[in-house]
Amino acid sequence: EYFAKFGDKVPAKLREELVRDSFTMPQSDFTLIAQLKERALATKRAAKKSELLRAGLQALAALDSKSLVAALDRLTPIKTGRPKKGH
Repeated sequence: EYFAKFGDKVPAKLREELVRDSFTMPQSDFTLIAQLKERALATKRAAKKSELLRAGLQALAALDSKSLVAALDRLTPIKTGRPKKGH
């Protein structure tokens, strides 16, 4: 890969811009993230939440449109926006 010659020191002008965002998920999805982190750690590969989410996006991107829609349809709908304080 092109960046391999730079090692961990990829020049700033060649790095992809990072974007910070927030979203709401059910507790069961956070539990699933914790389980996936444990599974990765069991293989001696630590994984950050953002890595798991990014890997999931890559996996979804590899699906054909019919499979993508089927995966989306399996989700439980949630109300968007921030939860009320105290919850």
